[in-house]
Amino acid sequence: MAQLIEKWKLRARQLKIEIYAIYLAYKDPRVPWYARIFAACVVGYAFSPIDLIADPIPILGYLDSGLVFVKSSIG
Repeated sequence: MAQLIEKWKLRARQLKIEIYAIYLAYKDPRVPWYARIFAACVVGYAFSPIDLIADPIPILGYLDSGLVFVKSSIG
């Protein structure tokens, strides 16, 4: 159980670092406007309680949820 808690703590720290990196990129004036919009959409989709692509749709439904999970797992 302790290993699981440590694993979640590590993932939370990594997520905090990644969110801050996206924030810094969003605020940087050298970043193009379309990259800023994309960054905002990625963060919004990751934290949205609404699933835009329903899970019963074959393949695509689980793929969109899985990509967010895989990204958070690999860091």
